[in-house]
Amino acid sequence: MGRIKVGVIGVGYLGSHHARIYSQLQEVELAGVYDINQEKSRKVAGDLSVKSYDSLESLLPEVKAVSIAVPTSAHFQVTRGVLQRKIDCLIEKPITQTVSQALELIKLAEKQNLILQVGHIERFNPAVLVLKDLEINLEPKFIETHRLVAFTERGTDVAVILDLMIHDIDLILAWVKSDIEDIQAAGISVISEADDIANARITFKNGCVANITASRISPKPMRKLRIFQKDLYLSLDLLDRSLEVYKLIPTTALNNPGLVEKNIVGKIPVEKIGKTVVYEKPKVENQDMLTLELKSFLDSVKNRTQPLVSGKEAKKALEVALEIEKKTQAHRKKLL
Repeated sequence: MGRIKVGVIGVGYLGSHHARIYSQLQEVELAGVYDINQEKSRKVAGDLSVKSYDSLESLLPEVKAVSIAVPTSAHFQVTRGVLQRKIDCLIEKPITQTVSQALELIKLAEKQNLILQVGHIERFNPAVLVLKDLEINLEPKFIETHRLVAFTERGTDVAVILDLMIHDIDLILAWVKSDIEDIQAAGISVISEADDIANARITFKNGCVANITASRISPKPMRKLRIFQKDLYLSLDLLDRSLEVYKLIPTTALNNPGLVEKNIVGKIPVEKIGKTVVYEKPKVENQDMLTLELKSFLDSVKNRTQPLVSGKEAKKALEVALEIEKKTQAHRKKLL
């Protein structure tokens, strides 16, 4: 396969970045862009010296794959039309508004043997990728996440749960290999008509508990996750793209260089139990997450391999997010 002909549908904030990155990748021929706002479409196309299409129908015959970055309310209709034309898709999160819509897209993609990837971009966060490379046997017992941003109008077509929290839901579901037993949640509407701050507590059948907080009315941004399990504590700062690892190991292991990693930067003795906490800060390369995501999508298109975040995984995250939203809506009614 030569250069992959790609188009971008929706060139708002995110879509314009998709188009910009595609235009810089050697393996891609950016065929053009389309947005219902033709002025915006022509502006982005002009900046990148590509064609602005005046309709979706005129763009699709020219491409092999597309990025879809339209409002969430249009995800289902647009993606279904693209899949029906036998074109591979990368669609921004959340996959759709409803689980039934997501399921229909998944079935359609499978029937047509097409790539359906969903833009849960934190899977490509360098700190998350390094954690995966360390080959740590993850068996979380407790997870705590905080995702806070300042308020902007972008993303307010959905509650903070589908706008922000769903990123952490996706990561948690990827790490915890267990079904969910119970979900409790509360949310508050402060500026928009939907939840602007929400907290959820997910209990899994294997006993793991995840406490998740998301807010879009914070003066300072924060994207932190903490994972606790037997003899291990992990702290990820997804904003700074850093990872800290705390391991509890037998003190005697410190005498054997072969048992201790070279990147240990500190030790805390725990004399009474004959063990030591070793503190590591693995090196994390500062790579662009969206570029990594788009390259991964293109690899799936080229090699016909399963994407890192499939439609099925995105559907699971959506199911949990919608259940949390249902709980927060019930909570808000009590406050009226």
